[in-house]
Amino acid sequence: MNALSIKFFSSLILLFAIVSCQEEQDLIEDLNTNYCADIQRDSSLSLSGELTDISHLMETKTGVYVLEDGAGSMITRGWLTEYAEETINIQYFIFSTDNVGLIACDYLVRAADRGVKVNILVDDIMVNTGIQDILTLDSHKNITIKIYNPGVNLGKNLFSKVKKFSTDFRSANQRMHNKTFIVDNKVVITGGRNIADEYFDYDHEYNFRDRDVLLLGKTTKEVTKSFYKFWTDSLSVLVTDLNTEEPLNVSDPNRFERLHEYACNPENFWPAVRVRLESFPSDFKRAQTAGKIVWLDSMAFVSDDPGKNDGTHGLGGGGKTTSALAELVMNAKTSIDIQSPYLITTEESRQLFKDAVDRGVTVRILTNSLASTDNVEAFSSYQSDRENLLNTGVEVYEFRPDAEERTKIMTGELQATLEHKPIFGLHAKSMVIDGKIAVIGTFNLDPRSANLNTECIAIIPSEEIAQSVLTGMNIEFQPENSWQTTLTSNPDSLVGKGKRFKTWTRKILPKDIL
Repeated sequence: MNALSIKFFSSLILLFAIVSCQEEQDLIEDLNTNYCADIQRDSSLSLSGELTDISHLMETKTGVYVLEDGAGSMITRGWLTEYAEETINIQYFIFSTDNVGLIACDYLVRAADRGVKVNILVDDIMVNTGIQDILTLDSHKNITIKIYNPGVNLGKNLFSKVKKFSTDFRSANQRMHNKTFIVDNKVVITGGRNIADEYFDYDHEYNFRDRDVLLLGKTTKEVTKSFYKFWTDSLSVLVTDLNTEEPLNVSDPNRFERLHEYACNPENFWPAVRVRLESFPSDFKRAQTAGKIVWLDSMAFVSDDPGKNDGTHGLGGGGKTTSALAELVMNAKTSIDIQSPYLITTEESRQLFKDAVDRGVTVRILTNSLASTDNVEAFSSYQSDRENLLNTGVEVYEFRPDAEERTKIMTGELQATLEHKPIFGLHAKSMVIDGKIAVIGTFNLDPRSANLNTECIAIIPSEEIAQSVLTGMNIEFQPENSWQTTLTSNPDSLVGKGKRFKTWTRKILPKDIL
């Protein structure tokens, strides 16, 4: 067996392990409670009503507001869902059925009960719940669920999964990594966050430092257009068309009651967070008054096409987001500041950075350390090429799992309930060019984002927004939050032998799929 065959076989085994270890379970305990009795929606509020004062700006401009902390980003999504009037279109790589995921489902069902049309598009590979639970949610007359590029996970047995990877390896690895949340075609949230506890500071062991951006007005039309391009593509399949099982409880009129009680339970949705949600309208108005929402005549939302590229270059081929980011790097004049949780460079990407450094551009990249990463496969590849990257003149920093910043960003309510502080990992995918252009999106600096996964990015030509993002980055570059890695020093040795060995064993995996 040659080296390529060994790599292929090992990759196949790893991917089978990922998609085969999903356990179906009853997600919500059968509780005889009445938590929802005292929780009432304010029927005097509406999204259009709250946007009245800025509706004239939204016709020709785009309002931009950066969502830095997880709780704030969750609260914004929650309020928008609660007061949506017409449509909610959501597109995610991961939509978990953990605490945050169940709360999100509750809000979506309640919106659908009010007549809001809800469309949910989720990539197949990371679906971690059973088909019956998805069919139950889809059974609501106003909720439609589609699965992107099915065949590797949902509703498939091990034989079917093996067949998919062995007969169409590229297609099986081509995933939808886009993350968009669109309400009434007026307001959009996009960025790094999926729907799961760890993206919103709800996990008790591991949370992410991440970043989203809220968009109002003009550019939301482009985001909506991108969503429907995916929604109507042949790669997006109705979940009902994938089902081979008999639906169990879709005709039960009370099938969502346990879900509602779960979300109303104060142990699951902390009262302090609910208070923040109720105060969202006044907080939003204060943000407007303080000028924290920046209005732009133009900005760009760039999204890859479904399928990314035509596949004529094997596992390569690039895409619209890849080209847009490369152009920004090539046109930088003074500085490039980057956050990417997974950093896997190629000869081409390293040459881009070297050319920039040779022009006098300062390039700084913050990525995860071995201690903070949730992806040892990606880290193993980064580790192998780290010296080559440093030789280009790029400054490299690695995020600390005990970053001091976590005490300021993570939900205070979570920290108050724990005797320990959860590990903090980096998940933000952001770039600032020359201190004047900010990029916030889903793109990781790795071959998978460059060539396989579809991605989306917001390119924001605003010095005010760029400086705001850069302020957060500069804090994270500080020694209390990250280690600077050099040719003679890195923090790998601070990690236990077990994780280091696990990382070493992953070096056999081909860079193209990491």
